[in-house]
Amino acid sequence: MPLPTFARIFQAVRIGRLLSGQNLGWEWCGGLCSRWTVIIALGKGEREVTLVLSIEEQREILDMKNVLEALEILYKEEAAGRALSRRRSDTIVPNQIGVYGLKSMDGVVPAFDVGVVRINSDVVTWPTAGKTKRRVKVPAAPGNRWVGLILLFSISTGEPLAIMPDGYVQRMRVGGTSGLGVKYLAREDAKVLGLIGSGWQAGSQVLAACQVRDFDKVMVYSPTRENLVSFVREIGPQVKADVQAADSSETVLSEADVVLCATNSLQPVFDGKLVRPGQHLGCIKHCELDDNAFKRADRMVIHTPSASPMHQVMETVLMEELSGDQGWADDHGGIDWNGVPTLAQLVTGAVQGRNSPDEVTCFVNNLGLGIQFAAVGARLYEIAHERGVGRELPTEWFTQNVHP
Repeated sequence: MPLPTFARIFQAVRIGRLLSGQNLGWEWCGGLCSRWTVIIALGKGEREVTLVLSIEEQREILDMKNVLEALEILYKEEAAGRALSRRRSDTIVPNQIGVYGLKSMDGVVPAFDVGVVRINSDVVTWPTAGKTKRRVKVPAAPGNRWVGLILLFSISTGEPLAIMPDGYVQRMRVGGTSGLGVKYLAREDAKVLGLIGSGWQAGSQVLAACQVRDFDKVMVYSPTRENLVSFVREIGPQVKADVQAADSSETVLSEADVVLCATNSLQPVFDGKLVRPGQHLGCIKHCELDDNAFKRADRMVIHTPSASPMHQVMETVLMEELSGDQGWADDHGGIDWNGVPTLAQLVTGAVQGRNSPDEVTCFVNNLGLGIQFAAVGARLYEIAHERGVGRELPTEWFTQNVHP
C-alpha cells in the first residue's frame, strides 16, 4: 500500500472515515486544516523499510515553502494542545579542547503521525575573536565533520520511519520559525531586509523572510569580510531581492525595515539605540540583542516559554561558560519571559500582531523544540517517498522480537 501524500489525506478530512477506520471529523482538526490535516497511520507491517536521507538529498528536495507550511500547521496544533515536546537535555563533561556535550530533545505531533528524537554529539569551545566571545562546535569527527541525528518514528506502530543527519533540518526549521515571526510582525510594505551574520544559519533567515515578504533589497553585515563576500555570492541567486554586503551593523540598522540576527556571538551584535520606529527585529539567541533593543520593542513575541535546557554537568566544567553557551538568561533586560506571548499564540490569532506602522516589533527565536523536527521531518519524509529519494534499509534491522 503506497504511503498517502499530505495533500490526499489533508483533502480527505471532511469525509471523516479515513484509512485507520477511525471516524475523525472536521472538528477533530479544530478547523485549522483547510488543505492539510491528519496523516493517518498505515496498518502495522505495511511499511517494510526505514529511509536514510543524507544532507545532500535533504537539500535537493526540501525547500523553505514546505518548511513554512509544516511549521505553521504545527503551531496551530501546539496552540490546541495537540503537540508535545520534552525539555532539551544536555549531558556535559570536559574533554581535551573544551567540553563534550550529548544533547537530546524529542517531540510528538499526532497530526503528522510522527514522534522524533534529535541527538547531537558535540565538541564545543568558546574562543574569543577581538572582544567578542563565541560558541563554536568543532568538527572533530573523522573527515572534519559534525555529528547530529534525527530519528523519525510512527506513533501508530512505533517503527522507525527515517534516520538522517540533523544539520539541514535544523537550519531550515530555525529559519522558518524566524520567517513566521516576520510574516506576523513585520510591516506588510517592508522592502529592505537587514541581516547580521553570514554563517550556516544566516542563509535560511534570508530564504524564509523572502518567502513571506516581497523585499527589494537584502543588506548583510558580518565582521569577517571573507565570509560576508562568500555569503552574498551564494545567497544572491536564491532570492529575487538584490543582496548586498553592508560595511557595518549601523548601516544595516539605518536602512532595513526588518533586521534579523543569526550569529554565534554571545554578546549583542548592534547598538539597540539605533532601532528605528516601524522596524521588526529578530534573533536566534536573545544575547544577540542588547537591553536597549528590548526596551525599544513595543510588541515582543517569544518562540517558547519553556525553561532552559536541563544540564547534567561534571563538576570540573565551569557553569558560567554553559550559561553563556546557551545564550539564555531569565532576567535579561528585566523581562519576565514567562509573560511574553508565544509564536503559537501569534499564529493562531490568540494575541495580536503588529498594531501600527510605527510599532517596533521583536521576535525572540529562543529555544528549539522537538516538535519542530517532527513537523519538518514528516514533510521531508513524505517528499522523499514521493520522489524516490534516499536509501532504504530493512525496518527489521531496527526492531526486535524480544520484549524490551
